[in-house]
Amino acid sequence: MRNAILAVGAVLLSALLSAGEVQSADASDGSDAFGQWTLSNIHGKSVALREYADKPLVVVAFLGTDCPLAKLYAKRLDTLAAKYAEQGLVVLGISSNTQDSLTELTAFVNRHEIRFPMLKDVGNRLAEGVGATRTPEVFLYDAQRQVRYRGRVDDQYGIGYARDKAERLDLQMAIDEVLAGKDVSQPLTKASGCLIGRAKHVAPRGDITYTKHIAAILNARCVQCHRTGEIGPFTLGSYQDVVGWEDTILEVIDENRMPPWNANPQHGRFKNDARLSDDEKETLRTWIANGMPEGDAKDLPEPPVFEEGWRIPKPDQVFAMRDKPFDVPAEGVVDYQRFVVNTHWTEDKYITAAEARPDNRSVVHHILVYIIQPGSKLADNRKVLVGYAPGSLPVMLTDGIALHVPAGSRLLFELHYTPNGTPQSDASYVGVCFTEKEKVTRLAQGRMAIQHDFRIPPGADAHPVTATYQSRNDEVLLSMTPHMHLRGKAFRYEARYPDGTSEILLDVPRYDFNWQLKYVLEEPKLLPKGTTLICTALYDNSKANLANPAPERTVGWGDQSWEEMMIGFFDTIPPVSSPRATATID
Repeated sequence: MRNAILAVGAVLLSALLSAGEVQSADASDGSDAFGQWTLSNIHGKSVALREYADKPLVVVAFLGTDCPLAKLYAKRLDTLAAKYAEQGLVVLGISSNTQDSLTELTAFVNRHEIRFPMLKDVGNRLAEGVGATRTPEVFLYDAQRQVRYRGRVDDQYGIGYARDKAERLDLQMAIDEVLAGKDVSQPLTKASGCLIGRAKHVAPRGDITYTKHIAAILNARCVQCHRTGEIGPFTLGSYQDVVGWEDTILEVIDENRMPPWNANPQHGRFKNDARLSDDEKETLRTWIANGMPEGDAKDLPEPPVFEEGWRIPKPDQVFAMRDKPFDVPAEGVVDYQRFVVNTHWTEDKYITAAEARPDNRSVVHHILVYIIQPGSKLADNRKVLVGYAPGSLPVMLTDGIALHVPAGSRLLFELHYTPNGTPQSDASYVGVCFTEKEKVTRLAQGRMAIQHDFRIPPGADAHPVTATYQSRNDEVLLSMTPHMHLRGKAFRYEARYPDGTSEILLDVPRYDFNWQLKYVLEEPKLLPKGTTLICTALYDNSKANLANPAPERTVGWGDQSWEEMMIGFFDTIPPVSSPRATATID
């Protein structure tokens, strides 16, 4: 049966639009052609859609200039347009986002080298007419202007996952099937991406305003990453920045995707907890529901000041990850990059501060810098020196505490890059501060519970793996860092004390490979001699795990992300005379 009967609210593109107004239509009649609807291109020139009435196939692609997935798919759509141009296909890029200006659209087209027309849908009228909700979302129309396919471009990228390559080329397959005179085998897929920024239909009202209430929340929770040059895909530093992103903001806070924080609040208190409070969430929801009143400029809080230089004291030594930058491609999956650096330390070092710094924050998702002691293999006995993730803190040890590093140790940089649609390069680095041995009163220890010997069966959706560590002396626990790869599902740290009691120290019910977070305890915890720390990891090797590169494979230990690891990193120091030690990492 013809795909025009799809219950997707399919609509005929030009029949919906007459004299600038959106009209509803039944996609099943297939009798309408392009009408008089006119949009503006990036040069401000009016473009009537009737100009494309003779095209046998039209792809209408809703895109947004700051949406990470739209950036990744823009060039792919351009490639499809060129590939099928001789068969009469035309791709029309549509920006319905309120927040996308013509200047930003022009920069988007130039940056991604887009050759198909890019048009501005003022007031979201076209998006409303066809029922488009996200960027990127595509509609394929045949010669009769019936919707034959709607949804994603392909299945390579989505929220929280990226595959090495697409397993299903949905749009391309639909084009091929229509050209062959066939029904489309899968005419509807779920589009994944940013919500389209809608024009406001609610007059601003109420006492909650941006200047008095919302700016302070965003400054404290979001702006550190959502500012120019940082990993956040769009900026949130002003009222104008926020308008158009409100629906996406609501979605990510309702799903607890942002700010990134995966710990179960029922277990442990952490001083770097990034979560929005319930009151903050409700304030945002109320403000958006009330039409987002801006408020009086005199109520604006002072903007946050972010340090551009080192957050630790001036380093005694700085190590680059390698002698030349690493080239990050425009798209695809970049597996973990590892670079070993020879420190040339001929004597033991005592480190009091360390900071990993990305050279190109727009593509560096996280950094882990390990210490590899003399005689150790890269996979064995690694100790975390310092990590970087958006919003993370450097390591700073005070009160006579230092990290001992033996002479001849090397540094292992492990970097996770996220392509953003244009070629980039990066040359990240780490700085360290030393102290004299005579000034050290306690040594910080990088510990781990590690399990190399495991096999995750194909299709298993919650395969458990455990690792343990037993304290030989009294220790004070400072922080915990669970580490798994793409199949990681959940991770838990549990302490079993010598007196027979036990408690959960950290529970991560939804582990996310994209956020390698260190959880720093608000109050350091004593682990008496004989305490057993049990780390339990769950792995999802099923097809339901969209990040899973090969659900049909049995998976074991390996350095690459398509293999797996099971490490519970944690940091400790010896206690002082009181059992309630209060030394901290800042």
